[in-house]
Amino acid sequence: MAGAATARRGRDAARGDSTKTAKRSRPASRRVPPPLEHRILMTATLCLLAFGAVMVYSASSPLGVLSAGGSGAGEFVRYLMFGAVGLVAMHVFARHGLEILTPKLVNGLLLVSFLLLLLVLVPGFGVVVNGARRWFAAGPIQFQPSELMKFSLVVYVARYLADHPKRMRSFKQAVAPIAVLAGPACLLIVVEPDLGTTLVVAFSIAALLVAAGMPMRYVAVLAAIVAVGVILLATAQPYERARLTSFLHPWATATKSGAGYQAVQGQIALGSGGLFGVGLGRSVQKIFYLPEAQTDFILAVIGEELGVLGILGVVCLYGMLAYAGLRTARRAADRYAKLLATGLTSLILCQGILNIFVVLGLAPLTGVPLPFISYAPTNLCVLLAGVGLLLNISRPGLRVVRNPRKVESAEDRDRRRRDRRTRRAGAGSGRRAAG
Repeated sequence: MAGAATARRGRDAARGDSTKTAKRSRPASRRVPPPLEHRILMTATLCLLAFGAVMVYSASSPLGVLSAGGSGAGEFVRYLMFGAVGLVAMHVFARHGLEILTPKLVNGLLLVSFLLLLLVLVPGFGVVVNGARRWFAAGPIQFQPSELMKFSLVVYVARYLADHPKRMRSFKQAVAPIAVLAGPACLLIVVEPDLGTTLVVAFSIAALLVAAGMPMRYVAVLAAIVAVGVILLATAQPYERARLTSFLHPWATATKSGAGYQAVQGQIALGSGGLFGVGLGRSVQKIFYLPEAQTDFILAVIGEELGVLGILGVVCLYGMLAYAGLRTARRAADRYAKLLATGLTSLILCQGILNIFVVLGLAPLTGVPLPFISYAPTNLCVLLAGVGLLLNISRPGLRVVRNPRKVESAEDRDRRRRDRRTRRAGAGSGRRAAG
């Protein structure tokens, strides 16, 4: 009996040791933390959204109260609503972005965008706001098809350049297939008229061509051609010609009905803010002087209420987006992901830089909203979807790991320790034998 009990305890002990060994040898499953660029993208985007909600309410509520009565929170509520839609799109694209954007879907998006751009120019379908026919409207909700077109063009051009890398050696082979689609699209956008979106599309495609390896002399020739075309189109339309001349001499047309009125009032707002601003919600320009303060010129309200420090904070957030987007492009796993990340980052940055230059008086009025901050529902949803694609590209499974460390299991570590002890013991016995 005693012997049987002893044997049973020995078997239990052996089984326990084997279980412990199996547990030690089983590799620990740990969740891989998101990369640095993923965290920076999320942080900067959410900060810009929160700041945009505050500034849209600050810029739009006083005029809403004075003109329509009530709380004046109509545009603030719509901003929150479209921001929620954009966040859902960002989440979907962050999870399945590259799987969703198949070539067939991208071609379909381009076709739908072209049809919408044609339809918005037809009286009875598109609505006219401030002399421009750019939107479809259903009550207080507006949709701008040019925003969908610029997103579709960036995705299409990135795919084309990734599939035909050797065509970068020839200017004709590289530019002609892109110009066949981008040229008519930009022409339709200019006719609305919307020169600002056209410039954003042109700059984004140029950034894609540079990232794809096109020689700089070809890029310079293409930039000269585009510049001449933009100047001819701008001077051919009275609406754009007035904006161009008002940029050169804004104070000459600073009357309330003049083309330079908005630019001058924006500069006055910036000058009134100084370094620290007059305080959140205390802007005077947004109530009585600055037209559409919650859209294109919301940066002027930021400058007046929060001063130069507020503008620098916004610039820093865009700098974080630029760093994270370009880092995502550099570490992407394949050529298409690299070019797509470059194009989407350029899309956000070109729009932000152009808006900042306009408000500061360094560029003509273009009507381009400030990304994530201005009240621009379609633009907000499209750019949040673009950020979702950037988050999808930055996933660990779609990245090139620089200097990867060897990951070994617990069993490998135990075997390595035993081998080290065996070698050490063998060396000691050899020394004793030799002595």
